[in-house]
Amino acid sequence: MTGASGNIGSAVLRELTSDGEHDVLGVARRKPYIPHESAFASVHWQPADVAHDDLDAVFAGADAVVHLAWMFQPTRRPAVTWTTNVVGTRRVLEASTRQGVGAVVCASSVAAYSPVDHDEPVDESSPTDGASDAAYAREKAYVERMLDAFEATHPETRVVRMRPAFVFQRSAASEQRRIFGGTLARPTFFDRRHIPVLPVPHGLRMQAVHAGDVARAFSAAVHRSVTGAFNLAGDGILRRGELGALLDARTVDVPVDVVHAALAAAWRARLAPVPAELFDALLHVPVMASDRARAELDWQPRHSGADALSALFSGAQMRAGSTMPPLQP
Repeated sequence: MTGASGNIGSAVLRELTSDGEHDVLGVARRKPYIPHESAFASVHWQPADVAHDDLDAVFAGADAVVHLAWMFQPTRRPAVTWTTNVVGTRRVLEASTRQGVGAVVCASSVAAYSPVDHDEPVDESSPTDGASDAAYAREKAYVERMLDAFEATHPETRVVRMRPAFVFQRSAASEQRRIFGGTLARPTFFDRRHIPVLPVPHGLRMQAVHAGDVARAFSAAVHRSVTGAFNLAGDGILRRGELGALLDARTVDVPVDVVHAALAAAWRARLAPVPAELFDALLHVPVMASDRARAELDWQPRHSGADALSALFSGAQMRAGSTMPPLQP
């Protein structure tokens, strides 16, 4: 499993090691410290960078590769993220082929979908040209094309791609606070007592999914003879009313142009760690239908989208994290 120490990776590790029946090799750029009493004590670790290191030796003898390695930051250096996210994925696929790996399960995203201006749920056949000009969306869309080509030329390999909504869990909250909020997003900002009024961009609606639910879908994809794409979203759509209820705050409708201009200005002033184009993606990603995952993976989310987002807020406030290097508080 590449990216094994990250948000989704740590959750998939918990799922695959829970029954003691799997031999899991965790691949990460930084080898984590795992106490003997940890649930991850049975995992073998191999420090490796998918963009540069020899992956043939890593994948030798593997029945399946779960590819989760992805670099979101530095958003101001798109060549760096492209090398890890796109070139790294190509290298994972090539090494998997050379080593005769039978299945590759790859993480995609709701951001890979083309932008929409409606709330009709879309299935996995919807176009995947990227939700905005943000590097994250472009890279996810490019990887989708790469997987299309790989499937067409390597029918002997079972390829699965997961397209989750925004993925949250308590132990990843501090990491996500840093990635999306930067140094100005202090933990106290996530305390509900400090959010009497919540500005919400006009028309905002989003889906979320808990990392534990995503992990169960990945595990099912490893074990079942399935191929293709699967949407993954927790129950419920989060709009202005749901967000206000979640945080027990009065909400204020804010024009989208105002929010975009403010984020763009903060980005230029280096006060914000993510560009306004990522906000554009958030506004235009589709609502996903997860019917295929429910039917073919026997997948049923145990947490609603509101539950997943609540885990982010409570975890960020409490400086939650883990011993995994990316998730350290």
